[in-house]
Amino acid sequence: MARYLESSCRLCRRERQKLFLKGTKCFTEKCPVDKRAYPPGQHGQSRRQKISVYGVQLREKQKVRRMYGLMETQFHNYFLKALKQTGRTSEILVKTLERRFDNVVYRLGFAPSRKTARQLVTHRHFMINNKVVNIPSYLLSPGDVIQVRENSKKLDIIHLSLKRMRDNAMLPWLVLDKGAMTGTFLNHPERTDIPLNANEQLIVELYSK
Repeated sequence: MARYLESSCRLCRRERQKLFLKGTKCFTEKCPVDKRAYPPGQHGQSRRQKISVYGVQLREKQKVRRMYGLMETQFHNYFLKALKQTGRTSEILVKTLERRFDNVVYRLGFAPSRKTARQLVTHRHFMINNKVVNIPSYLLSPGDVIQVRENSKKLDIIHLSLKRMRDNAMLPWLVLDKGAMTGTFLNHPERTDIPLNANEQLIVELYSK
């Protein structure tokens, strides 16, 4: 399976905005986007060419794909599935991405980033409805309960991440019980409630060409 092995911060700089790929580092003065607000590479500071319509659409697709940590084939497959469903394809695409197991673990505050959440899920640190699930792409359904496994409740990375999670920061379709280290996926999110700074309609336009 293909993997991106370069620095995650280069992706943020390429999109010229924070994609929050490095957890707490993104909120500190060490964030490269704040220090070097231009694309990486030797010509990053000198590029001034006008971006085309296709370029705008491509950058939007790349931004969302990188936020959720997906490779191109996997992301495109989500689009094809959304295209077959009734409703706005762009909204269905984003709502589906939010239902991914690794994303929900991140949203609940069990991990500082989606990349870390994906690793924790793969290493079997979480259960869904009392059953161990180690598939990051697993799509949650309303009523599903995410639990930290008993032997994993001592992991520092989970505790530190939960400490940074404010009680009033929880999204409306999720419920977190810090004491029991469990979270509930209440229902499918509404697009207006998803904290995603992106114009997903441009992605639909790009793939529809």
